[in-house]
Amino acid sequence: MAEVLVYVDHVDGAVRKPTLELLTLARRIGEPVAVALGNGAADTAATLAEHGAVKVLTHDAAEYADYLVVPKVDALQAAVTEISPAAVLVPSSAEGKEIAARLALRIGSGIITDATDLEAGDEGPIATQSVFAASFTTKSRISKGTPVITVKPNSAAVEAAPAAGTVSELSVTFGPLATGTKVTGRTPRESTGRPELTEAAIVVSGGRGVNGSENFAIIEALADSLGAAVGASRAAVDAGWYPHTNQVGQTGKSVSPQLYIANGISGAIQHRAGMQTSKTIVAVNKDAEAPIFDLVDYGVVGDLFDVVPALTQEINTRKG
Repeated sequence: MAEVLVYVDHVDGAVRKPTLELLTLARRIGEPVAVALGNGAADTAATLAEHGAVKVLTHDAAEYADYLVVPKVDALQAAVTEISPAAVLVPSSAEGKEIAARLALRIGSGIITDATDLEAGDEGPIATQSVFAASFTTKSRISKGTPVITVKPNSAAVEAAPAAGTVSELSVTFGPLATGTKVTGRTPRESTGRPELTEAAIVVSGGRGVNGSENFAIIEALADSLGAAVGASRAAVDAGWYPHTNQVGQTGKSVSPQLYIANGISGAIQHRAGMQTSKTIVAVNKDAEAPIFDLVDYGVVGDLFDVVPALTQEINTRKG
């Protein structure tokens, strides 16, 4: 069976959930070979093997932390040369898509971004995408070179599938462009204790109807009762009510949780493009004609200031 390269997104050896999802998808089209780079790379091996990696290629160097993107592209190119994979899978984050695009250009291959599913095909892996602001679902494959595919978080369930996980050192030679953009400083992001927005199983979002930054406490309370991440529409973000890092939409982040709860969001196409692939969608809006109701699985026509606190209270009561 052909081998499939999986780029490992980790923080000092702690593997992030989208990588484990990629391993599930990789097993559908071949044998997963994980590529872990940077500080703690070797520490990822046990987790990766538990989730199906037959091999783990590791490499640690200061360049991965001190410079942006290109050293990682150099390493992935070396891995492609070493194993000649059937495909390369990368998490569909901002950095992941840049790495994938640069790699595809380097190796003369096609690229598919923001895939939501993968399946084996006679002429290579077939990727499912949600396109044109999520108005259509397409299936496509890459016809030239080694397919490079980025996959959206929450596109597959994490499944344990113990494999050998043989660890070996990847030989990497950094090119002259690797040190072109240096990281001069870092500021740790303040933790809210909530899940990462793009990885969360549940997302609770607020829009123009929240009517002020002080009222986002209602949205946060519902999110906390569900163990959810908090999102915001572009209108709420542009008004300064919530940080831009939490914006869901075409010009913000794209999410695909199991449950998405939209509160006071009209459902403009810009917002829908960022959340329409959610598995179950619930909306609360006092306007019965709001476009969001054309999309939802469950809709509540009512004032969010009445509905959301009541829902939060009921959830907390049921939790005991």
